[in-house]
Amino acid sequence: METTYEVAPSGNQLTAKRTVNAPREKVWRAWTDATLLDKWWAPKPYRAETKSMNFTEGGRWHYAMVGPGGDKHWCKSEYKTIQPQERIVHVNAFSDEEGNTVPAPPSHLWQTEFTATPTGTSITVVLTFDNPADLDRIMEMGFKEGFAAALGNLDETLAA
Repeated sequence: METTYEVAPSGNQLTAKRTVNAPREKVWRAWTDATLLDKWWAPKPYRAETKSMNFTEGGRWHYAMVGPGGDKHWCKSEYKTIQPQERIVHVNAFSDEEGNTVPAPPSHLWQTEFTATPTGTSITVVLTFDNPADLDRIMEMGFKEGFAAALGNLDETLAA
């Protein structure tokens, strides 16, 4: 499957879409269970490593993207809205090992929706930034390629 992207006319919002060949319940688990997230979230050769996860509104997922040399890039997601099997809204930010937000790159809002289709599940992720420059910065870091690769890992995880 292919991941498609569209930048909103405002320049501060990016929509990513992908359809996977798995039922919505299975896709939901892959996005909400730390053990499964660690299997697919990071684009290879990186891997994700969860330090802690509290998948509740007001909770957070604190994890590292671990490089092939063992270097760790810390991130956190703070959950704002959870509608089981339908929608997750969270703020994503880079952090330090203790979970303190670091200012650059900037934090941004993720709205992820899961829609059942006749053959699987459609995933729509809308990322909203404070301004177009913040979106440009994430794009320059290779977000599109990295997220598409991670979603490819998701396909593999769901097929297993």
